[in-house]
Amino acid sequence: MPQWLSNWFERHQHPASLLLHLVGIPLTVAAAALAVVQLWQWRWDLWWRPAGLLIVGYLLQWIGHLIEGNDMGELILVKKRLGRPYVAVSPKYGEKTDRPLDI
Repeated sequence: MPQWLSNWFERHQHPASLLLHLVGIPLTVAAAALAVVQLWQWRWDLWWRPAGLLIVGYLLQWIGHLIEGNDMGELILVKKRLGRPYVAVSPKYGEKTDRPLDI
């Protein structure tokens, strides 16, 4: 298994969080694909469709991280840049906090 995938599974150990991510991630990818298609077709009037998919997808992932007890990957990258502490893996699953996020 690639290291980035094992790191991802380490950060998403709770079954509910994993399920929310398995739904939320494809929704965010679909949002980007739909936005490209709609822009290609010059359908600015349908902006709400990819925006809705993106919001719902990220909301599901955010809820998953609330359940999990750790920070979202994007938030970790921002906190690292600012020199702030972050929680990569929930303390309930080990003492692996404030460590680099391997992507």
